Amino acid sequence: MVKFIESELVLLKKEIDEMWTLVYNQLDRAGEAVLTMDRELAQQVLVRERRVNAFELKIDSDVEDIIALYNPVAIDLRFVLAMLKINTNLERLGDFAEGIARFAINCKEPVLDGDLVKKLRLEEMVSEVLSMLELAKNALKEENQELATAVFAKDNLVDEINAHATTVLAEYISEHPDSALACLNLVSVFRKLERSGDHITNIAEELVFFVDAKVLKHSGKTDDQYPNDKK
Repeated sequence: MVKFIESELVLLKKEIDEMWTLVYNQLDRAGEAVLTMDRELAQQVLVRERRVNAFELKIDSDVEDIIALYNPVAIDLRFVLAMLKINTNLERLGDFAEGIARFAINCKEPVLDGDLVKKLRLEEMVSEVLSMLELAKNALKEENQELATAVFAKDNLVDEINAHATTVLAEYISEHPDSALACLNLVSVFRKLERSGDHITNIAEELVFFVDAKVLKHSGKTDDQYPNDKK
């Protein structure tokens, strides 16, 4: 029985890794589509969203089978439960990627004002979200708690950029009222990126739960349990 469950857990981890790669590429393409206003690239994101949804359902089904057939305990159970929750968060990230890509498709502006994009730090925000996702993936691969907790500090920067963007866009609208609609829609892009950071933080929490059996949700993890992360 032990040999069989080990092989199933290896397959589950491989599926999560493939789902992770797919979602990473979705966010990467969506961010690039907005930065370049490449509508063809944005359309690719929309088409691939169906693959993300199908992957989520497949992984959910496999997790249910593992629990029903093998009754995992201890670290095996923590791993299975963590993968189930991570799978849900990855699917949500896929939804955010689709929403970001829709901005590029629906926006009437041929290109975004380069100076505005620079002030908004949009490229930096996209890069930071992708970095968080890659860091969390490496944390799973290496089963490394320190890599997982490093995600929390990065999320603070994403939140900072998001908060700053509202002021920048408000000032830009006052000077360029004809661009008001595009700017208001651009707010949703920042919001989706900020929410992506939150979901990647959720993923990091699940990794800590799996590796170290610590539940960080609603615990003030950064300040209380991991003071070194503030440095």
